[in-house]
Amino acid sequence: MNEPAPSSTPPAVRKGPWLHLLLVAISLLMIAPFVWMVLTSFKTLTESADPEWMPGAWRWWNYPEVFKVIPFFRFMANSLVVAGWVTVIQVLTSALAAYSFSRLDWPRRDRVFFLYLGTMMLPPLVTLIPTFQLMVSWDMVDTYLGLILPSAFGAFGTFLLRQFMLGIPRALDEAAEIDGASKWQIFWDVILPLSRPGLITLAIFTFIGNYQSFFWPLVMMKTVEKFPVPVGMLFFDGERGQATHLLMAGVTMSVVPLIIIFVLLQRQMIRGIQIGAVKG
Repeated sequence: MNEPAPSSTPPAVRKGPWLHLLLVAISLLMIAPFVWMVLTSFKTLTESADPEWMPGAWRWWNYPEVFKVIPFFRFMANSLVVAGWVTVIQVLTSALAAYSFSRLDWPRRDRVFFLYLGTMMLPPLVTLIPTFQLMVSWDMVDTYLGLILPSAFGAFGTFLLRQFMLGIPRALDEAAEIDGASKWQIFWDVILPLSRPGLITLAIFTFIGNYQSFFWPLVMMKTVEKFPVPVGMLFFDGERGQATHLLMAGVTMSVVPLIIIFVLLQRQMIRGIQIGAVKG
């Protein structure tokens, strides 16, 4: 009687408790700044400079005090509007560019893509002055449009969606063309719905990055009512020093939308990263 051939699959590697302890330690290190921020938001100004983490007395009224110092809801609305519009425009333009680089055939397509991809290697400070001069010439300084346009286009989104679209079978395009669909119809009705995980991932990254943007709004905006949240937090740094306890309360409230977005869309984001990483 013939014996079954030995399996070529290696035995499962046992993951001991040390790996779990290491992961827990790394997680605690990563969450420590956030915990310190929340705890400091309940301290007095004097306690905020102490090395002790826990507040002596929980000052819940630090949060209402924030609204007396700055127009917090106005700053929050500015951040949400700017980040929202940047996200919509960048996802749309990146999807169009990715469709062209991945599904359409035109001369020197790959060379142009790698040249476009090379712009990711430029530090943002290199393009800061030219971009600002362009906004001045277009009379967009101290306007929402001046915050939105420079951030609405980027090579990263095109690269991410291109890698995702390369994994979609070409047979779908050919079948749609046989049915008489145009290039635009193929993009809008076939490719875009199938790229939903990648679109959601790019939208999350874009929204979070622009919601937290500080340096560009600091350069562009002059009117207090148009400040986003990160720039508005500078009001807590006055002549008498920095009101750290109120600053931490304001920052804690400002990250609430980001936490909500991540909790609601974390599955789609992780799936989009995993699928896009193994395609192309």
